[in-house]
Amino acid sequence: MRVVITGGAGFIGSHLCEYFLKKGDEVVCIDNLLTGKIENVEHLFGYDKFLFIKYDVTNYIHVVGEVDAVLHFASPASPVDYTTYPIPTLKVGALGTHKALGLAKEKRAIFLLASTSEVYGDPEVTPQPEEYYGNVNAIGVRGVYDEAKRFAEAMTMAYHRYHKLNVRIARIFNTYGPRMRINDGRVIPNFIYQALTGKPLTIYGDGSQTRSFCYIDDLVEGIYKLLLADYNYPVNLGNPQEITINALAKIILSLTNSTSTIEYKPLPEDDPKRRSPDISKAKKILSWEPKVPLEEGLKKTIAWFKEIL
Repeated sequence: MRVVITGGAGFIGSHLCEYFLKKGDEVVCIDNLLTGKIENVEHLFGYDKFLFIKYDVTNYIHVVGEVDAVLHFASPASPVDYTTYPIPTLKVGALGTHKALGLAKEKRAIFLLASTSEVYGDPEVTPQPEEYYGNVNAIGVRGVYDEAKRFAEAMTMAYHRYHKLNVRIARIFNTYGPRMRINDGRVIPNFIYQALTGKPLTIYGDGSQTRSFCYIDDLVEGIYKLLLADYNYPVNLGNPQEITINALAKIILSLTNSTSTIEYKPLPEDDPKRRSPDISKAKKILSWEPKVPLEEGLKKTIAWFKEIL
């Protein structure tokens, strides 16, 4: 295949670039490096089948030659990023999705949208199935990301229905692994950085809120299987094993042999209290479910953070 990956220098995007190249596919990686890092893909420059283009996909996207698939992963994706860049987040969700869909339509390629569990907002249903409409505060601080992705899904389905475009929608739950940024703002890089540097682990709220963490290798395999599946509607991709933030902090302290203390701070606005995917569809349609246990994935992630620190 020849695939275009927007946001290809980001955390998930760079792992996807690597995955496709190792399968012998050709990859066009497009990223404006707002939150992505060139270091994430530098090791891929030696591949003949890899092309990096620094570009803002909210503008018209032109790629020479045939394209089999367009994977749209361009977007700030952590609370720190989308509160720092609220308008670029909305623009890449709306204009960027429109331009990426236009490229897929022009090339008659499959279009895969990286959506998110944030479309469910602060859910009142657990675990969250794809049929759940969500509980989102459109005008809250997280709304710029939540609504950008909800709009992106609506645009994707409009192209599918009106232009008969072959589409995929991956609703991605919390994912972790090497290449996350130290200052990403998400809980696992925060905790690992704080534990390794002897700083207090910051827990927002009382720590009873839950998340479900999927290791990057598992997620990438799920995305690949979704791309090849004949299914045009949203599919949850994530690990259904829920864990409290308090329990996660204790595991990371143990794995890093850290003497850091735990510091509690107020819970941010609209922070979800529970987050857990119903992956029945992924199991049935893709024959996929996560395999990497949390502690194993955390050990690999901690080793990577130690290296870059």
